[in-house]
Amino acid sequence: MNTDQYHLAQVNIATLRAPLDAPEMADFVAQIRSINAIADADPGFVWRLRSEGAEDATSIRAFDDDRILITLTVWKSVEALSNYVYRSAHAGMIRDRRHWFEKVDQPILALWWIPAGQFPTVAEAKERLEHLRSYGSTLYAFSFNKPFPCPEAVELAISHG
Repeated sequence: MNTDQYHLAQVNIATLRAPLDAPEMADFVAQIRSINAIADADPGFVWRLRSEGAEDATSIRAFDDDRILITLTVWKSVEALSNYVYRSAHAGMIRDRRHWFEKVDQPILALWWIPAGQFPTVAEAKERLEHLRSYGSTLYAFSFNKPFPCPEAVELAISHG
């Protein structure tokens, strides 16, 4: 569903196996700009967090562990984000992520609805991810596996119930 009143916020984190300037990270680093350009050109894309004066957020350290990268984006719908993540060139990065990032046994991605025109903060993203890790998918923070409809869709369903 593409909504006018709500957009989908998304945070994901990844723990680097090596510093970004290490030779084993070269393939990952070489893809960042083109993968971000694909997102930026997607009609379902709204916004992404960037470091001050940079094209990406790789210099932002939101956690005590400096090896953790954060990606924070806003999309028009779950479908738009899912298409980008799994059906664009980004899918190759997902497939190869074990080369660059440590395996984590807890959720590394959280989704939630925000009013259109607003943008999430890093602090909010961390809180939503922690909530998902603690409580599983809820309207407050959910996963691709257990998505929640946007509030606009819920209101529409109730009114036409």
